[in-house]
Amino acid sequence: MSAWVLPDHIADVLPSEARHIEELRRGLLDTARCYGYELVMPPLLEHLESLLTGTGEALDLQTFKLVDQLSGRSMGLRADTTPQVARIDAHLLNRKGVTRLCYCGPVLHTRPDRPHATREPLQFGAEIYGHAGLEADLEALQLARECLRIANVHNTTIDLADVRIVRILLAGVPLNSQILSGIHAALAAKDAAELAALTRDFPPESREGLLALLQLYGDRGVLVEAQKSLQRFPGISQVLSNLKWLASRLEGAAVTFDLADLRGYAYYSGARFAIYAPGASDALVRGGRYDEVGAVFGRTRPAAGFSLDIKQVVGVVSPRALKAAIRAPWGEADDVNAAIAELRKAGETVVCVLPGHGSEVDEFHCDRELVQVAGQWVVQAV
Repeated sequence: MSAWVLPDHIADVLPSEARHIEELRRGLLDTARCYGYELVMPPLLEHLESLLTGTGEALDLQTFKLVDQLSGRSMGLRADTTPQVARIDAHLLNRKGVTRLCYCGPVLHTRPDRPHATREPLQFGAEIYGHAGLEADLEALQLARECLRIANVHNTTIDLADVRIVRILLAGVPLNSQILSGIHAALAAKDAAELAALTRDFPPESREGLLALLQLYGDRGVLVEAQKSLQRFPGISQVLSNLKWLASRLEGAAVTFDLADLRGYAYYSGARFAIYAPGASDALVRGGRYDEVGAVFGRTRPAAGFSLDIKQVVGVVSPRALKAAIRAPWGEADDVNAAIAELRKAGETVVCVLPGHGSEVDEFHCDRELVQVAGQWVVQAV
């Protein structure tokens, strides 16, 4: 095999796409800062027990594992940053009030999580800790929408769900992890036959409620139908009311519901959302409430947030226009070098043409040129 061939679903990022990714990364971090979110930078690898404790089998299977040559302990390369940020909130910051944190960095997956996906996403996310009310859920949603707007993603659809609905339907039903995993998979796939087979020995009310979920997706009328179908279960009315409240405050957004949607990692504890856009094969943003994510680190705190893969977002939007640059001659004279330095200090991109390469095309759009006129270096349109 050739030495330059990369592993499957791993790729180099070339200049034009890398520029787009970096510009978007900066824009998203600036947007989060405007909302009061502080930047944190967790490490790419950690001890395995810290990285995976409480996250469930799904994240375990996505995590690359290795042995630390210094300590002999098992380590993992992070597949998701949210548990790490929960650790930072619980142990390193340990604040009593509301804490808003954001991050942006690579994660690694053992397998692509969707068709044609990279195994090295560039994950951006934001988390708000310390507030149990729906206001935190709404703020996470609003910030996620603003991030997609900054990325020039339009005509989005927000899909809402709540993991507590399924938990209420399964309350008191004896289950092992294998059956529970199968139920989650059948709900996600809308597989009525498989769900019926898995729940054939369940209490009739629980079985009927789970089967009803397969039809409870669509517009806001879904909440009315769910209220009728699931009203016998204590607690579901409040969950549906919360979803209605969130949807009513997403001004100008197309909102749908899928009450059987349980996709993602095991730490979600309440309302969940996914944001879709034309041209994307899967959700661009996933988030919600995960109050229990810090419990394994000794501190249970209310928490809500979201994450997205910047590489995925860049893949569904139009390339950004290149910032215009200035072409300049290569020279050792003090006057031309001083002129170039002043232009760069003012924020201009100046590309010096090396000797013998004047006819080559470069990555930058040079619409001006630094030329000498009457003994002075001036910038002229090309």
